[in-house]
Amino acid sequence: MNFIFDIGNVLLDFKPIPFLEGLFESASSTTHKPTSISEPRRFPCSSSQSDIIHKMNEIIFQSEEWGKLDQGIMMHEEAYEIFCKRTPKYQSEIQYTMENLPQMLTPIKATIAILPKVKEAGHDLYYLSNFHARLRDYILETYSFFELFDGGVFSCDIHVNKPDARIYRHLLEKYQLSVTECIFFDDTEENVIGANKEGICGVLFTGIECVKSVI
Repeated sequence: MNFIFDIGNVLLDFKPIPFLEGLFESASSTTHKPTSISEPRRFPCSSSQSDIIHKMNEIIFQSEEWGKLDQGIMMHEEAYEIFCKRTPKYQSEIQYTMENLPQMLTPIKATIAILPKVKEAGHDLYYLSNFHARLRDYILETYSFFELFDGGVFSCDIHVNKPDARIYRHLLEKYQLSVTECIFFDDTEENVIGANKEGICGVLFTGIECVKSVI
């Protein structure tokens, strides 16, 4: 069997609001200096910390440009310029958020721990994820557990995002996988439905129990 995993909120955390809360809490502290993110800083914007957090979520993570970054049709620098041009008041906050994006992507330990067990049971591992090129490079260079995988597809490499049918077909064709021998775990229902439409057994990921049940 081929076990296909999404990455965000399946293998790695992708939670913008908690990330932003931690980021700007550090920035507002004069005593705490984190080692994993850029140096804390003060910002000229007079908005409250809560307002900044929700504004960054809106400007960056909920933007049309975020999808284009995933699709690989826009570069990080271009998106940054658009965000700043659209909301120049928040240029410093946008820069701080964008340069610290990799720190949001931390391993989900329970899922990572089960990957060797999937391999030991004789199954193959693949990933299929909507991902930016810069963040793709970061996670592949940073997290050794990706060495367990037999292959995978990032949306930015083929310019197609889930749940577009073409991204599922690309994975199947690239690795000559039979749909009847594939199971796909994703935390987003529309992506699971997209996989099901292509004949892949899609499972809505709610925790490792759904993986354990089919090993």
